Amino acid sequence: MGNPPELYHKILNIPKDTSPQEIRAAYKNLVKKWHPDKHPPSSKPEAEARFKAISEAYEALLDQQENRAVFGLCNDGRAGERATGAFGGGGLGADIGARMERTRSDDFCTRSAPGTPAREFKKVYSSGNSGGRRAFAEFSSSIMRKAPPLERKLECTLEELCRGCKKEVKFTRDVVTKNGSIVKKEVSQMVMVKPGWRKGKQVVFEGMGDERPGCLPADAIFTVSEKKHQTFKRVGNDLVLKVEVPLVSALTGWSFSFRLLSGKKVTVAFHDEVICPGHEKVIGGEGMPIPEQKGARGDLKVKFEVVFPKELPDEQRAGLAEILKGSC
Repeated sequence: MGNPPELYHKILNIPKDTSPQEIRAAYKNLVKKWHPDKHPPSSKPEAEARFKAISEAYEALLDQQENRAVFGLCNDGRAGERATGAFGGGGLGADIGARMERTRSDDFCTRSAPGTPAREFKKVYSSGNSGGRRAFAEFSSSIMRKAPPLERKLECTLEELCRGCKKEVKFTRDVVTKNGSIVKKEVSQMVMVKPGWRKGKQVVFEGMGDERPGCLPADAIFTVSEKKHQTFKRVGNDLVLKVEVPLVSALTGWSFSFRLLSGKKVTVAFHDEVICPGHEKVIGGEGMPIPEQKGARGDLKVKFEVVFPKELPDEQRAGLAEILKGSC
């Protein structure tokens, strides 16, 4: 057999510290499910491979359990006493006792899998039977391998990422038919976009990607991408709004209105202050929702860019110089 115990545990779908009774129960349930006689011709090859792999994993784990028990008893001196009393010889008696235990486990195999005698198990898993080893290798490798993921973009507007929404995604995947050929199939899935999701967030549909013979179905992965917005730019959880202010308005007073992503109208007014180049006004709690903190939001940062005239007539230049004299 010679495969790592982790693989056998994975085949039987049991944890590493499973008891012999639990191993038997898991084996019994799986052989009932995957016995080839219970499957139609289309799925019979897969059932046979799984059935053989499950049986080998079962025998290997039971052998491991029995070996631990025997060596454990030998180490503390009780195994020799039991074997001598029963068979009249230390090492030989222990060996015969171990063989009897193996016989009982083989007998359990016979009872748990009707129609498959213990000698047939020996035949399938013997070192000289390449078919049994090949079937096990194919199945064990399939549970360890997965087809490459099918990756797509999930384009969202800032409004959708701010409010949350439902988006239907359609994509084409490769599907393996009963006769082993690969065909294209169009499928659709619904994605629940939650408020505050960021660019790069991934939504995974397990097993909904491409299928390949001998492999587990791939996952379909959709990565959130953010469409460029005409008004706002997202920076982390904050929103940034850039506004151009004419020089005369920056000096004499100004007000303007705009709508947030939620649709709410906001007015910003400057009456008693001068808007300097690079001035920034922060409106708290009007940015993007923060998914990790219920009810929390980032800030809205309004950045002002003062627009200077490209040229001034001499008369205006002189007038401005007179007006602004002494103001700095």
